[in-house]
Amino acid sequence: MDVADAFDAVAGSYDEARRRLVPCFDAFYGTAVEVAAPPLRAALAAGRTPEVLDLGAGTGLLSLLLAAAVPGVRLTLLDAAPGMLAVATGHLAARGAPHRTVNADLTDPLPAGRYDAVVSALAIHHLDDDGKRALYRRAAEALRPGGVFVNAEQVAGPTPALDRRYDEVWTAQITALGSDAEEIAGARERMRHDRPASVPDQLDWLRAAGLADVDCFFKSWRFAVLGGRRP
Repeated sequence: MDVADAFDAVAGSYDEARRRLVPCFDAFYGTAVEVAAPPLRAALAAGRTPEVLDLGAGTGLLSLLLAAAVPGVRLTLLDAAPGMLAVATGHLAARGAPHRTVNADLTDPLPAGRYDAVVSALAIHHLDDDGKRALYRRAAEALRPGGVFVNAEQVAGPTPALDRRYDEVWTAQITALGSDAEEIAGARERMRHDRPASVPDQLDWLRAAGLADVDCFFKSWRFAVLGGRRP
């Protein structure tokens, strides 16, 4: 089973489980929205429709949050799992959020256009490090000047000992939030596809991609929000 198949298999229950499996859910996603919102609002103020590209969009959770925070955005959701995109389409249509979906892999060429924000949540860690660097370059190139790239991501610890500690804390937190043995086992099965990288490495790659004002805007153990701005 590849990554797309693994996530298609849980498309219907994914959003409900994510609140348990991402213990810092509100701060994590909330920070991603706060980082992405300023250029979107600036586009609206200039009389232009803000364009957002959501990479590995899944069920559209981050896109929905952006549409709620900045009404009037136009969303392009890219994902390799058609079942996840079908769920996203249902959610966005119900909210009346203008959008299109693109069934593609993160290694494929990005949809043509210039975007005010390129965002991603819990997807890019499925790529190897070379794939991450290449995607960061393509995402930076797809931005309008002043646009932002935001990656709300699962990251590796900077040392093996810290990485093990991240996992211990995560297991304790999700258990306290109600994840049972079956849900944890399912999450760990999907995590076999994960190739997370550390925060310092990814900040370096974002700078190398040509982004400015690069930072880690939020971090709680294995969850971090990284990003930067196209000058």
